[in-house]
Amino acid sequence: MTAVATRPATKRAGSRYGAFSHLPFTVMWAATTCSLTGVAISDTASAWLMTNLNADPRAVSMVQVASSLPMFLFILPAGALADLVEPRRFLIMLESFVVVMMAIFGTVVFFGWVTPANLLATTFMLSSCWSVAAPAWLSITPLLVPPRDLDGANCANSVGYNISRATGPVLAGFAMAKLGPAAPYWIFGAADLASIAALVWWRAPPRPATDRPPESLIGAVKNGIRHASGNKHLRSTLIRTVAVYPFACAYTALLPLIARYQTGMGPEFYGVLLAVVSTGAVLGSFVLSWMRRHFGPDIIVALGTVGTAAAMVLYAFSRDPILAVCASVLAGASWTIVLVGLDVSALLSLPAWCRARGLGIFLAVIFGSVTAGSLVWGQIAKAAGLPTALFVAAAGILLMIPLTWQAKLRSVQGADLER
Repeated sequence: MTAVATRPATKRAGSRYGAFSHLPFTVMWAATTCSLTGVAISDTASAWLMTNLNADPRAVSMVQVASSLPMFLFILPAGALADLVEPRRFLIMLESFVVVMMAIFGTVVFFGWVTPANLLATTFMLSSCWSVAAPAWLSITPLLVPPRDLDGANCANSVGYNISRATGPVLAGFAMAKLGPAAPYWIFGAADLASIAALVWWRAPPRPATDRPPESLIGAVKNGIRHASGNKHLRSTLIRTVAVYPFACAYTALLPLIARYQTGMGPEFYGVLLAVVSTGAVLGSFVLSWMRRHFGPDIIVALGTVGTAAAMVLYAFSRDPILAVCASVLAGASWTIVLVGLDVSALLSLPAWCRARGLGIFLAVIFGSVTAGSLVWGQIAKAAGLPTALFVAAAGILLMIPLTWQAKLRSVQGADLER
């Protein structure tokens, strides 16, 4: 097994292909994209399987609850844990557990022993593993590329995620139809082996020496929160995050209603819109590459925010499939531009000793904003109508740009990721 260099490439290494100029990142990106595709396959299979077990909409919606709840419960302590342990070994153990869990659950499905209860329990456990692993995965990105390629690395990670979300459901449907309901879970387990293999192959650089005393998990969480509250750059990033996501989530929460009631189409078209959003996110990554050469992070995130508002206005006027598809392309591209800008700012704002827990706070703010916002926009749409909810969300997100402009995002210039 060949060991890779213990430090990201220096300035002498060419960056002709951006983040993909660095072999460790390329290998890890391919492996994690494969694994994320497996996650999408498993998510799709679980939602469909529940409709076969219990078609009650409340039971079906519980699959989403079981999937999202762990993000609120575990993401912050997971960030602290990732700072206390060696991320590479931690991820190897966690991903190995996921492989075993999927092998067992696939067997349960194969023999017809699956019930709504054990399906929900498995979904909850799988999402819990993802929640615990997410800060650790994010924290190793700066170890794979030099700071000048960090924007491109995060953009590439976003592309990989959207590729997985676009292709996973299609592959899941094919697997269930041709190979049976257990196949998606076994496929996910096999796909997750790729990430384990990449982690085993990679050799992480040693952690920088620190004179900080050892921390307990609870103490680490408290210290992370204390640092976040006093970190000007991270605080600004979180302010800008809260200014975007409670409003931007309006179209994601209302997209099924847009597909069904405004365009008069069925569930197949809803799936098409989801795929188009993911495709737009990929296209947005290419636009972001151009924008980085001309604008700073504050303007980039503001432009992505304006694009999101425009997409919601298009959704509000959508009465035919073509306009809804155009809105979805713009929505996906804008989402990537905003997310990558905020994600890079969060990464650059955090010192190495609390990077993972700080990213956990960042993710918790995103998912908390989306959850709270989704509840609000559903109520507004019910009371005032779907177009009104989208118009209000678009106006709100535009208003937040000048209101939060003083909260400046962190730029790669002058950033020291090893401090």
